[in-house]
Amino acid sequence: MTGYFRMLYNMAVISPRQPPLPGAYRKEGIPVDQPLRTVTGRVIPGKHLGARLGFPTANIAYQPGLSPMPGDGVYIATVHVDEEGKPYAAIVNQGRHPTVPEGRPAVEAHLLGYTGGDLYGRCLTLHYHQYLRPEQRFPSLDALKEQLNKDRAAAIDWVRSQEGGTLFQNAGTYAGQGASMNQPIENHVETSNVSYLYEADGIPAVREVSLSIPKGSFVVVLGCNGSGKSTLAKLMNALYLPAEGRVLICGMDTAKEEHLWEVRRHAGMVFQNPDNQIVATVVREDVAFGLENLGVPQPEMIPRIDAALEAVRMTDFATAAPHMLSGGQKQRVAVAGVLAMEPDVMILDEATAMLDPSGRSEVLSTVRRLNREKGITVVWITHFMEEASLADRVIVLHQGAIAMDGTPGEVFSKAGAIKAIGLGVPPMAELAAELREAGMLLPGGILTVADMVKELKNTLCQSK
Repeated sequence: MTGYFRMLYNMAVISPRQPPLPGAYRKEGIPVDQPLRTVTGRVIPGKHLGARLGFPTANIAYQPGLSPMPGDGVYIATVHVDEEGKPYAAIVNQGRHPTVPEGRPAVEAHLLGYTGGDLYGRCLTLHYHQYLRPEQRFPSLDALKEQLNKDRAAAIDWVRSQEGGTLFQNAGTYAGQGASMNQPIENHVETSNVSYLYEADGIPAVREVSLSIPKGSFVVVLGCNGSGKSTLAKLMNALYLPAEGRVLICGMDTAKEEHLWEVRRHAGMVFQNPDNQIVATVVREDVAFGLENLGVPQPEMIPRIDAALEAVRMTDFATAAPHMLSGGQKQRVAVAGVLAMEPDVMILDEATAMLDPSGRSEVLSTVRRLNREKGITVVWITHFMEEASLADRVIVLHQGAIAMDGTPGEVFSKAGAIKAIGLGVPPMAELAAELREAGMLLPGGILTVADMVKELKNTLCQSK
């Protein structure tokens, strides 16, 4: 788990300037016995380099322009970990670093004397005290090590000084009181006027599609062949980039090259044919494939693989050959491979189209359970109406544009409009529409046999 620490390589830190004397960065009338700023944030995974190279640092990404943050640069700080009473002296490097996930502005905190292991997911309270120098690139790893040693020495000298010692001892007063750096992302998927063309002078496969999918949603996308469903799915996974408009996945713009791998880590994709996704001769090795591409250290991979196989109920097949599995089992292995990468969003592009009814049921029930239990946002692309009836929301595409958008009950109550664009409706929704035309007073939203039985009982009882 120590692979979550990372190293600040090829980024920020050499400066010919000497650290200013204590109090040299005191502005805004801040008393000398109080920190310059106090902020809190939760540690996110980095690029898995730090522990291997001996520079354990904790990363906290934050939104650009967040007002509580001081200016970019390198600072001396004190840090509290979760609710621990003990403060740690730290070197804090603040700025926009390519090695930080999502390419967002970030704080890197190098805790001096911390031996508590992995910090991923833990809450840090940072008290900025003393500005050291601006960020700068450095020419080599040796230069980085030399500068870090200077930073450590400066931090230790500061703690030993009268002012620094007072601030260090008083830091506990401000633990947990800082403004949060981690602003929650409400929508895991956002598209804004997105269009995509396969040929420069051709008809758009996706036309001016704007939608927002909140985190934790289960959204079904329906449409006839050629409606743009699969194209939209590939736009969400950055396999395609929009010709116009913008696609955001967990706040990251898919068109920005620096976001590419993080977009695909946050938004995992399962394709139609499971045989096209299976690359190994053993199930466990296949689930590990995506983690290896992300550079996840092996000690960390093992529990993630085990957890993913358990989540899709394929633990008993961990050492099996994938080609010996049924279609539904293969697709569950594909889901496990995506799940092991711990995505926020799962995009399934007609993942049940090649399966028999039993296999479809296996995969759908697995993904629905992951959505409920783990809060994973699901974008489920299908042409099976009975699958769509189980979603929180249904989006209907026609000729590349959104034709309908609402709950399954709202969408399928418009049976005539659905059929006009070449789609069917769930059998019970169609029966309900026919009964209404025959004069029976049935409400909208009837999608399943259970819905129909309930509403028929209510209607018939009222008519007696």
